[in-house]
Amino acid sequence: MEKTYWADNPEDLDVVAEAFLKDFPDCRVIALEGEMGAGKTTFTKYVCKRLSVEDNVCSPTFAIVNEYRSSTHGSVYHFDFYRINSCSEALDIGLEEYLYSGNYCFMEWSGKIEELIPDDCTYVYIKDLEGRRKITVIDK
Repeated sequence: MEKTYWADNPEDLDVVAEAFLKDFPDCRVIALEGEMGAGKTTFTKYVCKRLSVEDNVCSPTFAIVNEYRSSTHGSVYHFDFYRINSCSEALDIGLEEYLYSGNYCFMEWSGKIEELIPDDCTYVYIKDLEGRRKITVIDK
């Protein structure tokens, strides 16, 4: 299934996040793709808000992974593989345990660990088109 959403401003992402969770209710492993500054973390923030995450959602650029608590969904994991140099580095942090936990896993810069991504991964492509965001979701 493929679906495209549009956001003219960050506040529109709240509606997009709600629609995303409704349209793709079974996805748990989400690969976020887009250029630097496209809005991957912001998208994750709004989806986490809809998942009742109680923690502050921020980019895990230096930590590689952040764990957030949700009162309705348990642990939610947020990865940023920008600083990863090899798949073995991702495996060293226990990536497979996270990905196969059944919990929500949001992965920024997932292309760096492409060979480790599960087949049931949902891809979210975000493009900044002069301030307007085009968000295309592909669920295989």
